[in-house]
Amino acid sequence: MQNTMHLLRTKRFLPLFITQLLGAFNDNLFKFAMVILVIYQIYNDPALEFQFSALASGLFILPFFIFSAVAGQLADNYDKATISRFVKTLEIVIALIGGAGLVLHNIPLMLTALTLLGVQSTFFGPIKYAILPQHLKKEEVLGGTGLVEAGTYIAILGGTILGGIIVDLVNEKAAAAFVLLVAIIGWISARYIPSAPPQKDVEKIDYNFVRSSYRLVRETMHVKRLFLAIIAISFFWTIGAVLMIQFPPLVKNVLTADPTVASLFLGIFSIGIAIGSIIVNRLLKNQVSAKFAPISVLIMGAFVVILFFVSSRWEGLPDGQLYDFLTFMSYKGSWGLLITLLGVAIAGGSFVVPLYAFLTTTVEISQTARTIAANNIVNSGGMVLGSLAALGLSMAGVTTIQQLLLIAGMCLVAAWLGQQLHLACDDPVTGEAIRK
Repeated sequence: MQNTMHLLRTKRFLPLFITQLLGAFNDNLFKFAMVILVIYQIYNDPALEFQFSALASGLFILPFFIFSAVAGQLADNYDKATISRFVKTLEIVIALIGGAGLVLHNIPLMLTALTLLGVQSTFFGPIKYAILPQHLKKEEVLGGTGLVEAGTYIAILGGTILGGIIVDLVNEKAAAAFVLLVAIIGWISARYIPSAPPQKDVEKIDYNFVRSSYRLVRETMHVKRLFLAIIAISFFWTIGAVLMIQFPPLVKNVLTADPTVASLFLGIFSIGIAIGSIIVNRLLKNQVSAKFAPISVLIMGAFVVILFFVSSRWEGLPDGQLYDFLTFMSYKGSWGLLITLLGVAIAGGSFVVPLYAFLTTTVEISQTARTIAANNIVNSGGMVLGSLAALGLSMAGVTTIQQLLLIAGMCLVAAWLGQQLHLACDDPVTGEAIRK
């Protein structure tokens, strides 16, 4: 672990780590503050609440599908540190728009800000992974990727918990102010990211996002190992998107609990992903390999099935009453429910983190940003489709609890994909990814 943690003391890693951590924190602080405000204070209809959660998730992810190809080209052709500083400047403007939406209870304004946060995250996404092979040693990349993933989910934890608590216990004005403050600090940290110039001659940027997206995905996905890794990652994030959509309405309408418990759910999920990313790094001993991917996601699916049965037997409070944090934690089934949720997340983190390291270490450094961008396009397409499917199923009368079984079924597909990647691309002797 020392080999990984020492990166946090280096200028070549720490400013990037802080910048991406604050970005993930702010995205989730605003998103969860908005969702809690709408679900608990503006709407009072379970179907509308679920549909709003699905719509918000889809709008945040949609820019990744549209703009990732352009973002990848920019990251490969220009200094990644310069782009990150520009993106973080835009985040300050977006924070002002979103803050106004929170204060005014203006849903269109809040959704506009959320979409714009998705846009700026789209352009920062290829940078945070593509810059790692450029600044880190070969043997440090897996550990650095694990730290980025762990930091991201710890940030999601902090953002979701704080977003729910501020809106519930203080007010939406405080949430708006905090979003702006974090954006400013992120802008400052981005100024310390070391230069990361392009690793090849500058090419002409194709700003036609339809054509460039199609070309990028086609050129990347014809490579078998990248195709399998990207599709496996996409299944994971589609599963994750549907789960995240379900948590707030599940907590309010099935578990009959207040926003602090909704924050707890998302927080535990984030902690579990972080723990899983660290555990799998230890198991792989800094090797890049997909050998643990199939079993990890099968375990994840098993925990989802347990979550379905536990939630189905939950005894909620009558007449619109809600458990607060303390009464929820004292309820007889709460600890089993939370442990089950933690198991889902740990297994998920163990599945997905090595696949990201696989993408960044089995291609030329000059192609890493575009590879990540292609991955983001396919991932976000899957997540948008997952959000639309969840929305459609809700409108068709399929309950939040019943949709958990759909997630468990998707885990089986992800396990098959992980196994195909392992068989096709890991050396049968060393177990490490073959670079070809």
